[in-house]
Amino acid sequence: MRAQFVLSEIGVGLRRNLTMTFAVIVSVALSLALFGGSLLMSDQVNTMKGYWYDKVNVSIFLCNKSDAESDPNCAKGAVTEDQKNQIKTDLEKMSVVDTVTYESQDEAYKHYKEQFGDSPLASSLTPDQMQESYRIKLTDPEKYQVIATAFDGRDGVQSVQDQKGILDNLFGLLNGMNWAARAVMALMLVVALMLIVNTVRVSAFSRRRETGIMRLVGASGFYIQAPFIMEAAVAGLIGGTLACGFLLLGRYFIIDHGLALSEKLNLINFIGWDAVLTKLPLILATSLLMPALAAFFALRKYLKV
Repeated sequence: MRAQFVLSEIGVGLRRNLTMTFAVIVSVALSLALFGGSLLMSDQVNTMKGYWYDKVNVSIFLCNKSDAESDPNCAKGAVTEDQKNQIKTDLEKMSVVDTVTYESQDEAYKHYKEQFGDSPLASSLTPDQMQESYRIKLTDPEKYQVIATAFDGRDGVQSVQDQKGILDNLFGLLNGMNWAARAVMALMLVVALMLIVNTVRVSAFSRRRETGIMRLVGASGFYIQAPFIMEAAVAGLIGGTLACGFLLLGRYFIIDHGLALSEKLNLINFIGWDAVLTKLPLILATSLLMPALAAFFALRKYLKV
């Protein structure tokens, strides 16, 4: 097969269907940018899970005098020293527990003032209204239920709270947004495939005379189909290259020069450049193979060779 002929036919096809080719490039670029973005969002959520789940604690809040008067869980009165010691002893015996930290009422009041000192409620609180607690770091954050089953409802215990549950709500929201992006991506891919098929169909129709002559002189089916397939592949590859550019620019401007500089988000462990760079070969391969396969199957229907 003469490479010069194939390249010239690719150029002719791209010029003849310039507007449709442009539409294919844009739709492929946007759909694959969303595809890469959804993959990076999944990586970001997994990174955040690994970072925060390693730091979350299970808190056992103990009954104080105020709880004894108002909370049914503390109907037997405020926690006693014997109950506190027994709770700590039982915690230290459990294999799922890594470390146990005790927080007194004074320490809880100090931490509350540090975090919510500007709140109107802070001025009316006193240390004796705060709750003593044990903060437990687990060897496996998924084993919260073991602690809850063992201590929830015990005398002197007001409640058992798992910080992981709060994070699960956040990660559930992020995953929901990610699936929404994937749904839009799937729609864009369908649009891109339809444009590719229509572009190949129009290109094959506009060159039906040339392909008829080639068929008469004995050209093989693959020789006739190759320019159309490569035309679609080139358009897709251009779109894939643009998608890679969008991801690189997004990582640079949104994270490096945006979110990462915010003091309010300095505790978030953002994905690195390696996560972005490892996605680029997949996007380029998809941008090349997807249009080529779509063109191949479209030609079997619209170009009888």
